[in-house]
Amino acid sequence: MRLQGLLHLKKPLIIAIPVLIVFLFSCSGFEKILKSDDYEYKYKMALEYYKKKDHYRYVTLLEQLQNVYRGTFRADTIEFYLAMGYFNQGDYLLAGHQFDMFRKNYKRSAFTEDAEFMYAYCYYKSSPRPELDQTNTYAAIEAFTEYINRYPNTKRKTEVNKIMNELKDKLVEKSYLSSMLYYKIGDYKAAIVAIRNSINDYPQSKYREELMFHLLKASYLLADNSVESKRRERFQNTLDEYYSFISEFPESKYIDEAKKMYEASMKVLQNVN
Repeated sequence: MRLQGLLHLKKPLIIAIPVLIVFLFSCSGFEKILKSDDYEYKYKMALEYYKKKDHYRYVTLLEQLQNVYRGTFRADTIEFYLAMGYFNQGDYLLAGHQFDMFRKNYKRSAFTEDAEFMYAYCYYKSSPRPELDQTNTYAAIEAFTEYINRYPNTKRKTEVNKIMNELKDKLVEKSYLSSMLYYKIGDYKAAIVAIRNSINDYPQSKYREELMFHLLKASYLLADNSVESKRRERFQNTLDEYYSFISEFPESKYIDEAKKMYEASMKVLQNVN
């Protein structure tokens, strides 16, 4: 029984030893490449690792070769693959900077169009969810617009248009969420300004009906909570918002609530008069 137990214990070790040997051999092989003074060999191996998508190894080798081949016919290949390595490792900030430098320094390279696209794509990958600051989203739109203007016949046009629509939808949602935040916290005066700005900035927004209804409701609630001297003017504004809303969305799901606010506003105005 004890012998059988030892044999069972040895089986995982027997399996693991070859794996460990291969791992150590591959590590030692890579260490030899790193320490080698044969730059042509390093360059060749960096390209091999690139093909295998071994991002850590080809980036490490290319970083060593940057200065060696600077100013030579291989410089653009090294710089471009290095930027791709940073991108594939998820460092979009560094990759974006690298692609930006590439497009400025190698305007006639075979990789220039790809670098222009990837520069914009790094901003796209860095664009956060709609609730957060959208600086990178604006930067991505600007960079992709520049790319399309520079390469109007690019094979990536469909992909770029899809990305641009996604980025613009994110800005629409950001505008919607920001404007509705004021409404939710009860700051109706600020909500009116923010909602109106959102509607004007994005007239084709999928949130247009909801925003116009809440513009009406914010106007009504502001008027209803106003001091006596401001009620008449603000209820009149509510009526204006009501007419704008029903003229555009006569079949809205909010129509019943909108009519109640209209009737309440009319009653107040009649009493004031």
